[in-house]
Parts: sequence; structure tokens; C-alpha cells
Amino acid sequence: MRLTQQALEQAGAVGASKDDSPELKLAADKFAQAQADMADQSYKDARMQAEQAELDARLAEAQVLTRKSQEQLNVLNTRITRLRKQLQLGEAQ
Repeated sequence: MRLTQQALEQAGAVGASKDDSPELKLAADKFAQAQADMADQSYKDARMQAEQAELDARLAEAQVLTRKSQEQLNVLNTRITRLRKQLQLGEAQ
């Protein structure tokens, strides 16, 4: 349960939110179900829900990090294109 909680917190720390990430919302829902299962002493069900929630949270985190990396790559590609154009203009003179 602690690992699941940490995975949810880490996903939030990198910028995942329940509004933007259905995976994170699903993870939070599964974690809540796992906590309810623990209270009902359904330990096997709780463990399965917690494990699924952890994986969903890690997926949400990975998706956010991938999106951020893609945005950075797009910025760098734009800068490279701009520099190439400047070089071409300089060589033309």
C-alpha cells in the first residue's frame, strides 16, 4: 500500500493530474478500493487493487514525462531550424 501511495504522489509530482490523466484517476480509484478492501479484511483483493493502482500511476507518470520530453524536443528542433536558416542567410551574403 505504501508503494502505491508513493507512486500516486510521484505521478502528481511530475505533473499528472486526475483531470488530465485518466490513468491517474483510475489509479486513485483502485487505491481507494484497495483501502476499502483492507478495511473489510479482503487482503488478497486489496493487494491486487493496490498493485494495479501502482502500475496505473506509474503509467500516468511515464506519459507525463514522455509528453514533456516531446515538448522539449520540439523546442530544440525549432531552435535548430532557426539556426540553420541564420547560417544559410550568413553564407548567402
